[in-house]
Amino acid sequence: MPPATERLAAAGPAGDNGPVDDAVKDYIDAIDPRYRPLFDRVHGLILAAYPEATVVLSYKMPTYRVGARRLNLGVWKHGVSLYGSQGRDAGFTARHPALRTSKGTIQLRPEDAADISDADLVALVRAALDPGAVAG
Repeated sequence: MPPATERLAAAGPAGDNGPVDDAVKDYIDAIDPRYRPLFDRVHGLILAAYPEATVVLSYKMPTYRVGARRLNLGVWKHGVSLYGSQGRDAGFTARHPALRTSKGTIQLRPEDAADISDADLVALVRAALDPGAVAG
């Protein structure tokens, strides 16, 4: 899978993934190489599930917008965090309770992600971004 910025650039200024501003590209380019593969994996799964998503920088991290739904994907000192599922996670946090913080953030370290299937992550993404999904 090509790096995230290559996929964004290939989409063009208003390509398959909607408009992507330079701030998102700069954010991705600055990711610590230790966490870049994990970021690229989750980022790629989000865009594969929602090619129509618009990606912008919000709260200083990439935010994927589909209709009124938002999902933020940020890099932190130990891996990546997902914000914005607001109870719509397709049971992800029930299956992986140690990854959920007290504020509902999902913190994913590379070693944790190795045991989580793409299908499990895509189910989380779909539950968070699907306009018809309800909080469970």
